[in-house]
Amino acid sequence: MTDGLRKGLTSYGDAGFSLFLRKAFIKAMGYSDDALDRPIVGITNTSSDYNPCHGNVPQIIEAAKRGVMLSGAMPFVFPTISIAESFAHPTSMYLRNLMAMDTEEMIRAQPMDAVIVIGGCDKTLPAQIMAAVSADLPTVVIPVGPMVVGHHRGEVLGACTDCRRLWAKYRAGEIDDGEIEAVSGRLAPSVGTCMVMGTASTMACITEALGLALPMSATIPAPHAERFRLAEASGRVAAAMVAAKGPRPSELLTKSAFRNAQVVLQAIGGSTNGLIHLTAIAHRTPHRIDLEAFDKLGREVPVLIDLKPSGQHYMEHFHHAGGVPRLLAQLGDLVDLDARTIEGKTLRQVAAAAEDVPGQDAIRPRQMPIKPEGGLAVLHGNLAPRGAVIKHSAATARLLQHTGRAVVFESVEDMTLRLDDPALDVTADDVLVLRNAGPKGAPGMPEAGYLPIPKKLARAGVKDMVRISDARMSGTAFGTIVLHITPESAIGGPLALVKSGDMIRLDVERRSIDLLVDEGEMKRRSAALKSAAAPPWASRGYAHLFNEAVLQADEGCDFDFMRAKGKG
Repeated sequence: MTDGLRKGLTSYGDAGFSLFLRKAFIKAMGYSDDALDRPIVGITNTSSDYNPCHGNVPQIIEAAKRGVMLSGAMPFVFPTISIAESFAHPTSMYLRNLMAMDTEEMIRAQPMDAVIVIGGCDKTLPAQIMAAVSADLPTVVIPVGPMVVGHHRGEVLGACTDCRRLWAKYRAGEIDDGEIEAVSGRLAPSVGTCMVMGTASTMACITEALGLALPMSATIPAPHAERFRLAEASGRVAAAMVAAKGPRPSELLTKSAFRNAQVVLQAIGGSTNGLIHLTAIAHRTPHRIDLEAFDKLGREVPVLIDLKPSGQHYMEHFHHAGGVPRLLAQLGDLVDLDARTIEGKTLRQVAAAAEDVPGQDAIRPRQMPIKPEGGLAVLHGNLAPRGAVIKHSAATARLLQHTGRAVVFESVEDMTLRLDDPALDVTADDVLVLRNAGPKGAPGMPEAGYLPIPKKLARAGVKDMVRISDARMSGTAFGTIVLHITPESAIGGPLALVKSGDMIRLDVERRSIDLLVDEGEMKRRSAALKSAAAPPWASRGYAHLFNEAVLQADEGCDFDFMRAKGKG
């Protein structure tokens, strides 16, 4: 195996000339021969003026470079796509696979012996880990970390669970224009990712559980000095991995590691998005995420983290209570503590070193959980033959068994136009249905599954309704919401057959979601469906590739040609 600048030489037909030319040009940057003779650790730069989540990335890079150089290796920083959730059109999920491809190809194309990937905002960590799995170079992941909490009128605020709650109050007329404007300046008081158990926090915790990041990396607040000390330590570990030739992602991401990640996902009350991303990562290895097995884990693993939207606290409280290491210690034999990490340690060693903080209540013991079952449940039925997901830990208990009349919206645009119409025929007992919002239908499976309560109901005091769709939902959101209905309606899934006025039955205890229409009528409606033509947005470039190759939610919404051959 060749190292440093000798790795992956540009093809000129003369290897000696390739190395000569490479060194000649890089010396234009002022590097000495001593620097250029050292092993190289590549460091991704995902910062952007459009990405406040990654606002601390320049400082993280400097700290990581320091750790690499203190350990005798040479850091090289390189840019990749930067995705910011609220700035990406049509949705950040649409761009996740593009970021994964960009990151993988840059790792392959440029000489490096190990790589540090820096990410945080919802789709960036999954994209980078997908890339790292495919490139299979020794990899250290550094999450950017969560924001610190905000405050408003004596109340602690957290983006974006509280932004949804307060926006709902604004829609209901409970707060005015001036107050909602004041709230907008207080919800995100620092750079970093959402400080609740949204997708960013979920994926950071999963990354730590997979052994791809250093202990405590998921929870240290983004502005804290500890975050930058962790980045320096990550640089040291990356340099050590070069010397040891590993471990590579393929050595760490075992069947047990993926099971551990699923246990943690359930125990933290994690984002429904986490299941899609974990599935995409697993499908790039010989392993798979089995939805039935995941649901079974959910029956066995309680929610132990008291964080919004399933609980009350925020990520900095989770951090000061001992973070993921303390959670692993509480989970005990529910996880495989012999799984290895990038440091060469086992999770058992990580858990044994966890801080025991007297009086903390953000991480609960197993005998005193927040919820007796895990945060997510997988549903099946004639509406979701290949599955659907509900975050029942953040739902209204009385609605978890519910039968109601369907009120159907054909698309996100249709919902936007009709939802607040005073003439809309809707009651609090109805089931709001959104279709054509899946991977291909939208495109990019937007976080539109959190259908707002129709304004006339919100102003009458309605706080929650059963809502179902083939879309996704932000991990920061709450409510009785069924998501990821698969197959999606745009490719002829049963959701396309629902008509307003049909009855729909949700039974989370039985893990079922059904359209109460007889099979003969379902077949007649299916036969009448017209085959969907390629949408106009998919005529060229990445959009064409996305439409042709994207998989369904139960397969992680990756591209079909990126999957590894699986063991099942």
